Amino acid sequence: MTRTVEEHQQAVLGLLRYSSAFADRPAETLPLAAVRGRVLAEDLMAPVSLPPFDNSQMDGYAVHRDDLGGAEPLQLAIARPVPAGAAPAALEPGQAAPIMTGAMIPEGAAAVVPIERAVPSQFPTAAQYRDGTQLTVELPAVEEGLFIRSAGSDVAAGSIALEAGTLLGPAQLGLLAACGLATVPVRPRFLVLLLSTGDEVQEPGSTLAPGRIFDANTTLLTTALEEAGAEVQRHSVVADNPEELRAALQGLDGAVNLILSTGGISQGAYEVVKQALADSSVEFLSVAMQPGGPQAIGTINGVPFLGFPGNPVSALVSFEMFLRPALGTVTGIPGNRVCLPARLTEDVQSPENKHQVRRGLYTDRAGQGEGTGDVELLGGPGSHLLHALAWSNALVHLPVGTGAVEAGTPVAVWLLSELRGGIQPLHPSNPNREALT
Repeated sequence: MTRTVEEHQQAVLGLLRYSSAFADRPAETLPLAAVRGRVLAEDLMAPVSLPPFDNSQMDGYAVHRDDLGGAEPLQLAIARPVPAGAAPAALEPGQAAPIMTGAMIPEGAAAVVPIERAVPSQFPTAAQYRDGTQLTVELPAVEEGLFIRSAGSDVAAGSIALEAGTLLGPAQLGLLAACGLATVPVRPRFLVLLLSTGDEVQEPGSTLAPGRIFDANTTLLTTALEEAGAEVQRHSVVADNPEELRAALQGLDGAVNLILSTGGISQGAYEVVKQALADSSVEFLSVAMQPGGPQAIGTINGVPFLGFPGNPVSALVSFEMFLRPALGTVTGIPGNRVCLPARLTEDVQSPENKHQVRRGLYTDRAGQGEGTGDVELLGGPGSHLLHALAWSNALVHLPVGTGAVEAGTPVAVWLLSELRGGIQPLHPSNPNREALT
């Protein structure tokens, strides 16, 4: 059976929505410092108003309500200053109180005149206050409310500060801290049991035996899953032994929201995942995509299961195409990559019956922002080219029916990393890269 990319995307989304274990897990209440990137589980009401009191927007002079509305400059006696953090005395008519930015507006005051509009345009010194001379200041006539931040003008106490489903980033956490909240309820993380298979695979850090390779997939997919907001339970590498794999999958208590394996699902003679799950509901199929054509999908003891190919590039492309978007929809953490048009820097040939996903280096040549750049293909279409993937910052999409594409043709790219301030990643062949690091 062969599916289109779009058909398999919908199948994966449907599978993850099936995970009742995730839907039924209770919210977690955690400290603010532990919830960046998490999703708010319920509406949060503001326990205090922001600002909590009327305060000054400027360094200047607080003016009494009775002294406003005239057309002539005001000659006012200078009262004691109002620093931030103090509870000031009431202001009397005919007085102006030096007030600092953020300080509480004194009772009776109704406007703040910035210090640069005052004559003199600087506050009295401590020595001037000490000598006992009555100090005065000339201020222009101003309207009521000038440069006063009203209590609750940002958020009123009892109103919704943040709605359930909000992704918590720096701005949202800053708001909650300003409201005095030290802990917040967040949705649980989506828990993924991750295992790699293969007799040829061994753990990094060991001495590489003949005919063996180091396990890249566990690190690759753990990082990708955690970046997408999931929690990963790593399993040791499983040999090409169906009984060993079945044993690894026994005893699942439903706490895991997804089982994800790599390898063992293609057409070889030792496809361990196929053999171990031959009598299960898991479906082994082909998607019209390169790399990442072989896929597995189904459930094991009621737990959603996905099987990705074993080659690292195929595994990551499968994650980006199928699992990352579905995780975003189910968990509420944005999962879609930024998609931009970019001009190819070279001719390329793509199989017309497959959606080819190439790795590339996107560059904003015009300096006019995202979407005005070029993309250079790195490496070939092979699924083993991990070095080219590591140097890439974009996935280049050549959909079914594309065939031959000439240099300069716009194609769709998904950015794998954020472009910041026009700074571009160095090309691996850049002779200056060592000097610039």
